Amino acid sequence: MTVARNPILPGCYPDPSICRVGDWYYLVCSTFEYLPGLPVMRSRDLASWETVGHVIDREGMLDFGGIRSSGGLYAPTIRHDGERFWVVCTLVDQNDDERGGNFLCFADDAAGPWSDPVWIDERGIDPSLFFDDDGRVWVHGTRLVEKERAGWHDQTEVWVRELDRDSLRLTGPEHVVWNGAVTGAVWAEGPHLYKVDGVYYLLAAEAGTEFHHAISVARADTVTGPYTGSKGNPILTHRHLGRAHPVVGVGHADLVQTPTGDWFAVLLAMRTYGGYHYPLGRETFLVPVVWEDGWPVLAPGVGMVPDEVEVPGRGEPGGSGPDRSRPGGDEPAAAGSAAGWNPAASPGVVGPDDARWTALRTLPTSVATPDGDGWHLSVRSESLTEPATPAFVGVRQQHRDVDVLVRLDVTGLRPGERAGLVLRQSEKDHVTLDVTPTAEGYAVRAVRRSGGEDGTRSPGRADGETAVATGSAPGVVPGVEEVLGETTVAPQGGVVVLGLRGRGVDYELFVEEGGTGASSGAARAARQAVATADARWLDTVTTGGFLGLWIGVFATSDGGPAAGSVRARLEYHPA
Repeated sequence: MTVARNPILPGCYPDPSICRVGDWYYLVCSTFEYLPGLPVMRSRDLASWETVGHVIDREGMLDFGGIRSSGGLYAPTIRHDGERFWVVCTLVDQNDDERGGNFLCFADDAAGPWSDPVWIDERGIDPSLFFDDDGRVWVHGTRLVEKERAGWHDQTEVWVRELDRDSLRLTGPEHVVWNGAVTGAVWAEGPHLYKVDGVYYLLAAEAGTEFHHAISVARADTVTGPYTGSKGNPILTHRHLGRAHPVVGVGHADLVQTPTGDWFAVLLAMRTYGGYHYPLGRETFLVPVVWEDGWPVLAPGVGMVPDEVEVPGRGEPGGSGPDRSRPGGDEPAAAGSAAGWNPAASPGVVGPDDARWTALRTLPTSVATPDGDGWHLSVRSESLTEPATPAFVGVRQQHRDVDVLVRLDVTGLRPGERAGLVLRQSEKDHVTLDVTPTAEGYAVRAVRRSGGEDGTRSPGRADGETAVATGSAPGVVPGVEEVLGETTVAPQGGVVVLGLRGRGVDYELFVEEGGTGASSGAARAARQAVATADARWLDTVTTGGFLGLWIGVFATSDGGPAAGSVRARLEYHPA
């Protein structure tokens, strides 16, 4: 047996959906405004995962222009009909309900190429697909109930409607089958249909994707209902364990059966630390499932998400769980890439071919050029404060304790331009450590940007702390900027190393002039501490939204003329 350690996908991998084809399991997650979108991961053992491709991986497949943080790609579902893979998803623009909507893509191979999106003419979010054994296909999803019909605030309804396989259009009548297991439950969402022993089952989340999140189930004799909820609903939640529990927000599950007949569920949850905060975001967890009296029982015998789950498998790809021989070995192994790079097993330089590199609303290669083991970024006028396509590439933070080094060749920067390292939650909430050329050398500044209306103070700021209101430029999200620390360096050979040392919620931001990026000895002694930061500033409990933290590199002229460039190499070391 192989041991899967939770979370099986650490870092911001929310809303998991899973299917099995032969001996392989395939999984997709939400990616919001980051592209490439909807990573497709596979595993033989449910414990170790590799990214084989992305569903949204070509420019122009979808229009992300102007979509703000925590908009974009919501809650995909992956299924296989015996011949091809299907993914359905929602593109969300929070400022324009008429834009985006539900769509499907298909591919013969999970690695792609995937088809261009085919739009589904039905409003709402969280679409799913069910292929019945009679050959019929059913689309289902969730949407808010119109105010005049709603029995309570944020009441939603789950609908089911047939899909014509030839035209890929919805056909026949629509059936509303579910409003949640609890009267007054908000956001019954993430629905998935299954057929087990001739009975149809509807699995859905409810209560919103935060502390009160829960998973419920209903069943029916026909796919269109009526559905009867289990007397045991919710069948899994952690809300009764309190906010001090190390795992909270359990919900949004999907079921899968192994070749030997065992059942498991993937689901999202959040690991709290530093109090009731979860800076890494919503992550993917695994629980065993058994069937009793015609109902699924999740996490039998314990009724909560376990630290470890025994799964049948060969421990591939990439090993069979955490490596406890290294520092931080109690952390689960991070998801690997198509090239096999795994930060838990092989820390170091994150090359441009790593599958987890992302950019904002566009592909990484549209704003940066691969250059050996790093990236060449041409400075762009767009900044990190805009819902635009800045010169930014980044990866998820997947470990609570982490050391990150960014080696920057800044000889190509021009006055008025800056480049550096960013710890990103959104346009309105992030921390930067950047370099700007000046007459005296290079200025290094650490800046915290926090959300708020133009001219207001950031939440939690003490009177008298230095703050600058921003947001007057077109497209810039209003907020407050605070200089956390600054220094001046004279880099050798034009190379500056910027660093981040994260230990739980505490981050140290530093600069090294020598340009080696070494982690010990004289190079470490030459480091200058610039500032400290707190991850609790940047998690969704404080900021709102749906995302965990990203760590990346950027280059901007903040709206001014852009002519310079930098070369950046990023190292990621779990601690």
